[in-house]
Amino acid sequence: MTAAARNEVRIIGGAWRGRKIRFPADVPGLRPTPDRVRETVFNWLRDEVPGSRCLDLYAGSGALGLEALSRGAREVVFVDRHPRVARSLTDTLAAFGSDAGVVRRDDARAFLRARGEPFDIVFLDPPFDAGVLPELVSLLEGHAWLRAGGLVYLEAPAGEGTPPLPARWSLHRSKRAGEVGYHLARAGDSGHAPAEPASS
Repeated sequence: MTAAARNEVRIIGGAWRGRKIRFPADVPGLRPTPDRVRETVFNWLRDEVPGSRCLDLYAGSGALGLEALSRGAREVVFVDRHPRVARSLTDTLAAFGSDAGVVRRDDARAFLRARGEPFDIVFLDPPFDAGVLPELVSLLEGHAWLRAGGLVYLEAPAGEGTPPLPARWSLHRSKRAGEVGYHLARAGDSGHAPAEPASS
C-alpha cells in the first residue's frame, strides 16, 4: 500500500460515488470505517438517510458523514477536536461543493453536554482504546440528542460484544468484520417493531 492510499478512502454510493476523501495520515486513533462495513451499514440505513439530519461524532476522515450526504442526507454535523482533521473536513466539503455539512471543532463529550436540535441518525465511532462509548450513549440519551425512533450507529472492538444501551433503546442490527464490531440501535418509541439482530 502506498503512503497516499493510507490516508484516503472512497465514497461507495450515492451522488459522490467513487470520489476520494483524503485525511491527515498521522493523527492518533484516526481509523476510517472499512469499506465493507460502510456498505453494510448504509444498506441498513438505505430508507433512513434521505432527508435526514445526521451527527458524525469523532468524525475523523468523515467517511460516514460524507457517505450520508452522498446518499441524500439533508444535513450532517461533523465533530472532531483535532484542528487538522477539522480543517481537512472543511476542505473536503468545499471541494465537493457541499453546503450541507457543518464542521465543529470540539470534544465529543463537551459537544454532547450542550443541547441542540435532535438528530435522526448519529454515527458513533470513537478510537477503540478510548473506552468512552457508555458515556457517549448516556449523554446522547440524557441530553435528548435523538428524535423518537432515531438511529445510532456504534463501532467498537468485536471482542467487547454489544455496547451497553439505555433502557429505551433497542438493538436493531449487529455484525462483526474481523476485529470490528458494528451495531445499529434505535432510540425511544417510534412505533417501529424491533428488528431481529443480524449476526455475522
